[in-house]
Amino acid sequence: MTQTLREMLDEGLVRAPGVWDGLTARLAEQAGFAALCASGFAVSAAMGYPDAELYTMSENLAAVRTIREASDLPLVADIDTGYGNAVNAARTARRFADAGVQAVFMEDQVSPKRCPLCVGEDVPLLGEQEAAGKVRAVVDAADGAMVVIARTDARGDEALRRAEAYVAAGADMIMPVTKTFASSEEWARCHKTVGVPLVATLTASAWTERDFTPEVMDQVGVRLALLPTQVLMAVSLAAQRTLQRLAAGEPPAEVSADAMPHHAFVDLIGMDEVERMQQTYLPASL
Repeated sequence: MTQTLREMLDEGLVRAPGVWDGLTARLAEQAGFAALCASGFAVSAAMGYPDAELYTMSENLAAVRTIREASDLPLVADIDTGYGNAVNAARTARRFADAGVQAVFMEDQVSPKRCPLCVGEDVPLLGEQEAAGKVRAVVDAADGAMVVIARTDARGDEALRRAEAYVAAGADMIMPVTKTFASSEEWARCHKTVGVPLVATLTASAWTERDFTPEVMDQVGVRLALLPTQVLMAVSLAAQRTLQRLAAGEPPAEVSADAMPHHAFVDLIGMDEVERMQQTYLPASL
């Protein structure tokens, strides 16, 4: 890793795809991305759960550690609501910093959170002062080791007030969710109001995925663009179709013919590197 995330953000827009394990981290790095996002939506889905904070902080941290072991790229991690009050959030921040995470984002929902794109109504939020206190606790615990991103699930003018309060509490960046504002003009107003860079989630099927081109993001002050669900949705569809074909009795060889060849996958997951280490460190007789 030649650049830190802070250095990359100072230079311009950073795009980070959502990953949830070592394999997806390797794939993203090999595709040419310069940063990764440990997507809470994807980490939860990999456990078979919806994005409703059903996993624990320790389970999320374990997934993050697996990603970090597979890739040295700067990692942005989703810490949901911080898994409790300000004291819990501070402990969460310390643990994630110790794991080598370079940025975390925390939302202002009441715990347990719910993905706003998965429910029809507005989600319940903490009071503004309590939410700002949690942001301050994370900033203090991170002690400069991580970029602290404050996410708000509020809307309109309330979102602007909360964003200002979170910046006053020390947040480096503000993340409005896709439901927070309805236009790029409102995003630009938010950036002007808070005076810090914004983070956009270009979630699959959301309006931001369609409308937020690099040019638009530059105009509205977005410096970090997360792609949290594209890989997850693509992988899930491919796996679903493959399993359906196998379950229907299609010959496995025909199904495999449409997939990545075995040798290419072995190369992807680093077998050559392991073999080199075997030859370097183990006796030839083994």
